[in-house]
Amino acid sequence: MRAFNIADLRTRARTRLPRMVFDYMDGGADDECTLRANAQRFRDYELTWDALRDIAALSTATTVLGCATQLPLVICPTATSRLFDPRGGERAVARAAHAAGIIYSCSALATTSFEDIAAVNPGPKWFQLYAWKDRGILREMLTRAKAAGFTAAILTVDVPVAGNRERDLYNDFTVPPRVTVRTALQALARPGYLCRLWSTPRLRPEIVHDVMPAIDGSIIEFLNRQLDHSLTWQDIVWMIDAWDGEFAIKGVSTVADARRCVDIGATGVWISNHGGRQLDTAPATIDTLEPIVQAVGDRAQVLLDGGVRRGTDIVKALALGARAVGIGRAYLYGLAAAGEAGVARAIALLGDELRRDLALMGYSDIKSIRRDSVIAPHEARHKK
Repeated sequence: MRAFNIADLRTRARTRLPRMVFDYMDGGADDECTLRANAQRFRDYELTWDALRDIAALSTATTVLGCATQLPLVICPTATSRLFDPRGGERAVARAAHAAGIIYSCSALATTSFEDIAAVNPGPKWFQLYAWKDRGILREMLTRAKAAGFTAAILTVDVPVAGNRERDLYNDFTVPPRVTVRTALQALARPGYLCRLWSTPRLRPEIVHDVMPAIDGSIIEFLNRQLDHSLTWQDIVWMIDAWDGEFAIKGVSTVADARRCVDIGATGVWISNHGGRQLDTAPATIDTLEPIVQAVGDRAQVLLDGGVRRGTDIVKALALGARAVGIGRAYLYGLAAAGEAGVARAIALLGDELRRDLALMGYSDIKSIRRDSVIAPHEARHKK
């Protein structure tokens, strides 16, 4: 495949998907300020290097929330993967992650069941959940995930309601898609995609469907109906106790909330703004990383996602204290571009870039990365 960076995979994905499906994957909330900032702010941090260092034996292996991984890279939980690759979906992503030796995270709104994902990925895997109103449903999901071999639970807390994703409104797009003149014309413009979609089972959130079969309307409508809008920090302590294992809280952007995470027993603090799909003009995740690490990094592992497109992005996040980074759109572009092979290519590109960047910086492993390898924007200004 002639894809030499994640941007190439994005271009290929755009040519294979109907516009409404591509925009659903690619877009953000409101004016998409946070969506753009997540990637752009990485570029504002500069890297330096140590010359003449022994890099003959270079390793990128580490452990994250108790899981060994060949890269400090986690596949983020993203909903409805079969929408982007109807024949492979979550199974294609899970297989590619396992082949690369990295951690796969399953979305609560996956279009494939826990058990089917576990069947193709016996390696390290986590699962994500939302705070549904019905605790019985949540308990059943926790039980099923543990039985299927998932080792960490990830609670997403940055979606009290769904964000305002205007590209979807302009495209008349919902999940599952509804037929309108606009959606029909866009779908017909991609006959290959339609063929793949029509030749596979109906798209539906399989994990939720198993425990809550009467899902009416779109997934966004379902989310807004089922999320517990009265939830507070103490209300989720029971989830941590019921899971009795590694538990990360995803969607944190402030030091105060990071401290609340560890105070109630979370072992992971996951900095995220939902890929710029929720509150627009929220700060880029890289800008909130270091203060959170300084506040809670000695009590919990800190992860980050949002805008990771290059190996240098990974290095910068690690230097500022992240244990690992998550990727969402980066692998979804690959999934849409070429199914499992596209996901494998996305992982390989980032892994190759990371190894090359470590070598260029004079590091033989990721544990050796120092804070002074990164010059933050405010530090650059002061030096001038």
